[in-house]
Amino acid sequence: MALRAALRSKCVLSGAHAGFLSQRSSCSGHGRVCVSPVLAAQRRNNSSSPKIDVNFDQSTGVAVMSLQSPPVNSLSLEFLTELCIGVEKLEMDKSCRGLILTSGQPKVFSAGLDITEMYGRGPERCGEFWRAVQEMWLKLYGSNMTTIAAINGSSPAGGCLMSLTCDYRIMADNPRYSIGLNETQLGIVAPFWFKDTMTSTVGHRNTEVALQLGLLYNPSEALKIGLVDQLVPEDQVLTTAKQNMTKWLAIPDHARAITKSMMRKPTIDKLASNREADIKHFVDFITKDSIQKSLGMYMEMLKKRTR
Repeated sequence: MALRAALRSKCVLSGAHAGFLSQRSSCSGHGRVCVSPVLAAQRRNNSSSPKIDVNFDQSTGVAVMSLQSPPVNSLSLEFLTELCIGVEKLEMDKSCRGLILTSGQPKVFSAGLDITEMYGRGPERCGEFWRAVQEMWLKLYGSNMTTIAAINGSSPAGGCLMSLTCDYRIMADNPRYSIGLNETQLGIVAPFWFKDTMTSTVGHRNTEVALQLGLLYNPSEALKIGLVDQLVPEDQVLTTAKQNMTKWLAIPDHARAITKSMMRKPTIDKLASNREADIKHFVDFITKDSIQKSLGMYMEMLKKRTR
């Protein structure tokens, strides 16, 4: 059990090798987003240590969701389920107009998807995990709330995707931090909804180069291509996010939300109508012997680093 816990803590797709995804996408309608799979998973989730902390200020209508799954906020099934439940509850509370995502862990926003959810797992578990990744994206990318990512640490792969779902991104101006979708460095292909989310943010050419090379950008580089919108000193990330939120909330909710939906609906609908096929692609890909071998080698490398 101790070894398993250690692997769960360390074996995350992060740094220059982070990120983990399938090839294409698919499943059911956006109308039921998160309800069935998330609530079903909630019944199985009896974690005694919350991985998400939500602080909702009713006077401002803004919630701060802090990711706190030590050591690096790896996106496990348990973590994703708790995150989706938290977002869903806020979405149902009409007094909540804005959501700020940030990290409660030092030096990292989120290091990406948890390798232990994909290595040595059966098809059913892999499919359940990938559905949770889809739910996270659908919930955040399709949210009616104004969403701001307060990126106070490195954010490779799945962490980058999470930040890309937000309406605005503020990152700590620390050259040691990095952000990007770097799946190809592990021999993995990002699915179309990852690609489309990034394309709509930084443009086709920047996305084409970034995804093929699996690039990770430092904050200045990320700002230059539009991957983030603003850089501030590390101790001012959350404060700046709250200040920016007031500008977004000054716009009538219905006008802003309808405009947001108009911009994002095509990509959301594309995944919503193809989710099951996307899950099948992922499971078929991730359970290949060659991919499992690659993941195993990466896990061994991580274990050696911690010795």
